[in-house]
Amino acid sequence: MKFLCVSCDEAMKLMEVAPPERGSLSVVYRCPKCAHEFAMLTNPFETQVVGSLGVDIGAESEGTDGESRCPFSSMVQEAGVVAEDSSPKLEWSPEASSRLDNMPEFARPLAKAGIEKFAREHGLGQVDLQVLDRARDFLGM
Repeated sequence: MKFLCVSCDEAMKLMEVAPPERGSLSVVYRCPKCAHEFAMLTNPFETQVVGSLGVDIGAESEGTDGESRCPFSSMVQEAGVVAEDSSPKLEWSPEASSRLDNMPEFARPLAKAGIEKFAREHGLGQVDLQVLDRARDFLGM
């Protein structure tokens, strides 16, 4: 993934990464041709997701394998963000799993992580339809 300057059609260059403050990560890019800058600010959940995916923030794309690489993981690693993967796995009822499967594929991992976080925070050991409804109401979906 690259950010392009709209005016110059040049690839933006990474200038600065501010360490996470209360879970948020700030990244600044600049156009090498016209010096236009922009900043991107992640919320704590986005920062955690990027960290847990192990993507490289600021890494140069290799371009030889045909795969797109996210440019954010090295920044996340340098900033000290680590995945919170030490929690025990939650059981999902077949009905809850089926409902999750109805979501678009790209949204499932984020939705599942949010639902499981909600369940753990509320002391629940299994995700069923009732937990899905409670999580949806709590998260305002």
